[in-house]
Amino acid sequence: MLNSTQFIQDLMSMSSLIRQYVGQIIVIKYGGSAMQDESLKKAVIDDILFLHLLGIKIVVVHGGGPIINHWLYKCNIKPSFENGVRITDQKTMEIVQMVLEGKVNKNLVSMLNLFGNYAIGLSGRDLNLMHAVPLSSNSNDFVGTVGKVNTKILTSLLKDGYIPVIASIASDSLGRVYNINADTVAGALSKALKAQKLIFLTDTSGIMFDIAKPDTLLKNLTVPQVLDLKQNNVIKGGMIPKVDCCIDVLRSKVQSVHIINGCLPHALLLEMLTSDRVGSMLTL
Repeated sequence: MLNSTQFIQDLMSMSSLIRQYVGQIIVIKYGGSAMQDESLKKAVIDDILFLHLLGIKIVVVHGGGPIINHWLYKCNIKPSFENGVRITDQKTMEIVQMVLEGKVNKNLVSMLNLFGNYAIGLSGRDLNLMHAVPLSSNSNDFVGTVGKVNTKILTSLLKDGYIPVIASIASDSLGRVYNINADTVAGALSKALKAQKLIFLTDTSGIMFDIAKPDTLLKNLTVPQVLDLKQNNVIKGGMIPKVDCCIDVLRSKVQSVHIINGCLPHALLLEMLTSDRVGSMLTL
């Protein structure tokens, strides 16, 4: 039988944490690698809805890399990457649009709306939510970054109690569509909205001294410590652009950035509503 005293203590502990978040904006980047298992995806959706019902303003930015790769192979297109960034020509861009806007986005929105009218799906193209800037002068390279964000529409949706779910695609001033790294989009939105937190749901537990040893997880890091870890080659490979995004966001007055394992059931609630947490929290 559940110890009632312990249960009350746990509730009181959570209530003090919840009070910090009510009315605040939290941006959650939901990575493609962490959304492949349907039962885990349902746990993430449940966590998002629970936080929303507590009065926390949630913005979800999603990737979809593994699903994009699946459809590229079905179309006899071999996925290609350079420095961790997908090489996106015209044919690849068409698949990216189909998967992110038409499949992944609408699936997440449908799951969030199973029990109420909570979520609305968007991409950067909707109402010019985001303006894309190409990263290359090559006319057949459709990889971009975020030039500016139209916060008015997001602020309005959050005020009206909706959860914006955003695909990382946007258009430039000429209407050309670009694929933008979802981490970049999440960071840009966090800065523009002056979010309290940015949370990366990934397929790794966070920043570790040794990726093969979970007990080396670093739960609390400052920017100077992260820079030291980069210099000493502890942070390397695909984690480098993610932590660079974290640093950029923190320097724009976002209070904290979290990297957590989205493959851990209810990782969001464990990270936000328990004192021990489960991932890495980065602060200035």
